[in-house]
Amino acid sequence: VLSGHRGAIERAVPICRAQGANRGIVLPVSAPFHCPLMQPAADAMAEALAEAPMQTPLVPLYANVLAAPIADPAAVRARLVEQVTGMVRWRESVVAMADAGVDQFVEFGAKVLGPMNKRTVEADTISIVTMADIETFAKTL
Repeated sequence: VLSGHRGAIERAVPICRAQGANRGIVLPVSAPFHCPLMQPAADAMAEALAEAPMQTPLVPLYANVLAAPIADPAAVRARLVEQVTGMVRWRESVVAMADAGVDQFVEFGAKVLGPMNKRTVEADTISIVTMADIETFAKTL
């Protein structure tokens, strides 16, 4: 998964394929997430999280920059900041969660990950985009 200026990514996809990537797609995103251009946002997040109280999560938290669960509050803070500019290991994270027994994912704000999940693991994905989606999902809890 690449992130950055759309034109640069479109030029990079054929290069990735030539280097052995099986597939390359351009995802429609509104900003240069997960790349060095986001460092000012990462700095602001680090400052905000330094003041935020944080406890050990009750359920495993998978850091997308590690593709592994973390629980220590200091590690959670650090990985949240790191993910703003760091490479997303999305596929590996989803596989790790499925290997740990996760069989249902919930995606908020879009309908992008569901199809990618379907190609990656045997699990259902619920996409929540509208208030009606939230209300419907809340009834299943």
